[in-house]
Amino acid sequence: MSFTQRVAAFDRRVDDALESWRVRRGVDRLFHLASEVGDFSLVWQVIGAAYGLGVRRDWREWLVFAGLIGVESLIVNQGIKRLFRRTRPTETGDPRFRVRRPRTSSFPSGHASSAFFAASLLTVWSGVPWAPLWFVIALVVALSRAIVRIHHPSDVVGGMVVGLALAAIAIGSGAAHLLGD
Repeated sequence: MSFTQRVAAFDRRVDDALESWRVRRGVDRLFHLASEVGDFSLVWQVIGAAYGLGVRRDWREWLVFAGLIGVESLIVNQGIKRLFRRTRPTETGDPRFRVRRPRTSSFPSGHASSAFFAASLLTVWSGVPWAPLWFVIALVVALSRAIVRIHHPSDVVGGMVVGLALAAIAIGSGAAHLLGD
């Protein structure tokens, strides 16, 4: 079996398993909402503003965080996604979920990438005790894209890996250390 066939088989298995989640009232709403607030990294910008301005009381740290999120989005959406021409699992999205259908390639998931990138930066910014909260939110946002069928499950996994890799670069370069102690 080729790599492409293995990825397609993985996507089918996971998509079939997710179907039982799609029909549960409440669960479907949670993931639909998570998909919507993940658009344009809105959830991460709101969390960054609340933490930076409300807890840290430092608008410069908040601007650094917001800027890093913006750079990550540009790299993924205008760079990496252009290398791939993967179609989305449904051409217009699953009719059960009214979500914005992006015009970019399906691979990798930008929501998953920004979620894991932001969770990593927030962990550096707020400290390790907060990490479980950030990564649970990130996982819900990332999974939402496969649940609403706007991304293949492998797109989500790819996005998670890309987000973590870009966060490692930002942290390693010292850019994330501008977020303070």
